[in-house]
Amino acid sequence: MGGRVPRLVRAVPVLVGVALGVALLPASPALAHNSLTGSNPANGAKVATAPAAVELRFLAKLDPGRTKITVTGPDNIPAAGGEPTFSGSRVRVPFAPGAAGLYIVDYQLPSSDGHPVKGEVRFTLTTGTAAAPPSVSPSASPTPSPTPTSAAPESPSATPVAAGTDDAGRGWLWAAAGGLVLLAALAAGLFLRRRRSTRP
Repeated sequence: MGGRVPRLVRAVPVLVGVALGVALLPASPALAHNSLTGSNPANGAKVATAPAAVELRFLAKLDPGRTKITVTGPDNIPAAGGEPTFSGSRVRVPFAPGAAGLYIVDYQLPSSDGHPVKGEVRFTLTTGTAAAPPSVSPSASPTPSPTPTSAAPESPSATPVAAGTDDAGRGWLWAAAGGLVLLAALAAGLFLRRRRSTRP
């Protein structure tokens, strides 16, 4: 019994040393990754009033030169109003709200083991700038068809007639008729003369 106690007493310093060694070992890769601890607006939140800036908080200090933050709104429209500002483990991005809808904050930052840490924060803006209505071009008024102008009545194309043509034609007819009458009279006279000369 007395021999066992000294052995336990001797084992205590060994156990303490092992515990200290484990505590002083380098952090495992899982613990080496920086991670998001909070945001404003919070992930999944619905806000009626748009914040002036979106803030992300991380477990460890951020490297401004190797940290990327993007903010996009509905229809994938950029909603960052300026460059991000860093303060230790926090980063703030000016927020330029647009239409109401879902906004996504994407972040990418390095870690001590060289593997980049990526993630996103989503929140919904319930009020925002109303989407501009589609521009409707005024319908072109139908061009009035020109009123057909009535063509001026065509004056009958009168063939120019030489003066006195009608009278000349009629004079020719009268002359022919007179000639025929004269010939008939001569023929009648000759017929009577022959008839008289043939009588006994």
